[in-house]
Amino acid sequence: MPIFDLSHTPLRELNSALHNLGEGSNDTLFEVVNPRGHHAVAVGIDAPVTVEVKGSVGYYCAGMNDGGTVTIHGSAGPGVAENMMSGTVVIEGDASQYAGATGRGGLLVIKGNAASRCGISMKGIDIVVRGSIGHMSAFMGQSGHLVVCGDAGEALGDSLYEAKLFVRGAVKSLGADCVEKQMKPKHLAKLAELLEQAGITDVKPEEFKRYGSARKLYNFNIDNADAY
Repeated sequence: MPIFDLSHTPLRELNSALHNLGEGSNDTLFEVVNPRGHHAVAVGIDAPVTVEVKGSVGYYCAGMNDGGTVTIHGSAGPGVAENMMSGTVVIEGDASQYAGATGRGGLLVIKGNAASRCGISMKGIDIVVRGSIGHMSAFMGQSGHLVVCGDAGEALGDSLYEAKLFVRGAVKSLGADCVEKQMKPKHLAKLAELLEQAGITDVKPEEFKRYGSARKLYNFNIDNADAY
């Protein structure tokens, strides 16, 4: 198992090794020690590898992940799992702002809290947050699921398209065009699946409320001008 100690190994060597894995490579598990808040750790993975990061990271960790499994044994700075395509990213601690931004696929699990704009412009990613999230989360969310076991800050789902939001706790306020919706059996089933994938077993899908788009902002309408 390759081990990269970022206290003396350049970050470029780690990312280069992850980018240059040949088909059928025996190197499928990487360990990163002493990350010391480095930015852009394990970005651009495009192979089914596992990366264990033993500590906290800075900006854009695991960005553009496509097929890898990255676990951060600490907290993550802004933009973790940004533009993720597939695979899994797990944060054992907290995540800073715009976690999972523009994500197109895969699963992002945040076991602590997430700051503002979690899931901004999400395009198919599934995000499960064990704690609470900050304001403007899922802003312009197009598709995918955002599951929050704690509370949500102001303007949840502002200008939402078709992303589905599930919140167990209190929502400080809903953004423009975001409304509470009926929780149907198919939504409970999907929520149960996501909670199971995230390893969360102590909460029940029935404890959540569902939020989605009222579909009034898809096209400009003068009657809705106050909502813009």
